Amino acid sequence: MLKAYARAINPRIQANESWSWRMSTPGVLAHAVKTYGWSFIPNNVLPPMIANVTVGAVLYTSYLQALGAIYEPPSHSIRRVCSPAPLASTFSAGFVAGTFQSVVAAPLDALQVRFQTTAMLEGQYKSTWDYARHKLHTIGIRGVFAGWGLSFVKDSFGYGIFFAMFEFIKSRAYYAFVTRYYGRQEPVFTFHRYRSTIRDGEDGNPTIRPHYALEPSFVLFAGVMASIAQQGIQHPLGLVQEVYYGRLESLDYQAKLEPSHNRMLRLYYRAYKKTYGQCLVQAKRAGGWKRWLYKGFLVHTLRQVPSTSAGLIVFEIVRRKYGQAEDAISIEKDGYDILLP
Repeated sequence: MLKAYARAINPRIQANESWSWRMSTPGVLAHAVKTYGWSFIPNNVLPPMIANVTVGAVLYTSYLQALGAIYEPPSHSIRRVCSPAPLASTFSAGFVAGTFQSVVAAPLDALQVRFQTTAMLEGQYKSTWDYARHKLHTIGIRGVFAGWGLSFVKDSFGYGIFFAMFEFIKSRAYYAFVTRYYGRQEPVFTFHRYRSTIRDGEDGNPTIRPHYALEPSFVLFAGVMASIAQQGIQHPLGLVQEVYYGRLESLDYQAKLEPSHNRMLRLYYRAYKKTYGQCLVQAKRAGGWKRWLYKGFLVHTLRQVPSTSAGLIVFEIVRRKYGQAEDAISIEKDGYDILLP
């Protein structure tokens, strides 16, 4: 929404000039500030930023709370759990977190899909705050949650897969890799190829400390794979959503004329059926459901992976920083230990 507005007021983009740094996000924002003054930032930049931060905070907070309720060890808020949560637990917690996010993000989604750049350029709204206030008052609660069923399915299952994949690679795959990588050669004394990582433990057994860059690498890899797995669900459902959102203007108009709640529910149900019919036609034209649903999947995923992975890394850093300090976990092998600080 913000990016579309900022791009619309940039003459270089409207003239389809060749790409330069002035057409990048910082360049577009700089042009907007130069044209409209510094008030452009609090009036049009801060609202979507605050909304996105709020939605992200709800997502990760609800995930941690749900995971602690489903699987007991993470509820102690320790930095590292000796026994990682099983896939069913992390998927369930992610499913709950995605459900909460879909509810909190419903007003933001409703505003974004109804946003028209021309209305802002023509001065119908003084700022994004004014647009949000006017539009939410116009469409009401029914308009806010129009199409929420698709958002619920996309976010709940998407984030269920997202967190399940992340936790599995970050914890279980990492523990398994460390055990096999550092424990495949014996004895673990003078002739061990990884002897630089060996220290004598308090009990007299040699203790191996994995390389400091190994775990961050797994966290990064887990973030990338989690993002790809999530897009495998959210990308096709997002295409279906776009088709459904094309009917929102008509549904908003009928909502003004039809105050009956039951009548509107029937209209929303018919909109879903018509959406399916339209998707069926587009799938046939594209050569099948799979080809249509995953059209542009690679490009879209490549755009999403960096930001999503960065978000997970920050999430993991914050969880470790504010977790309770506990004794390091040791993986006991025959004659030596592998220490995970």
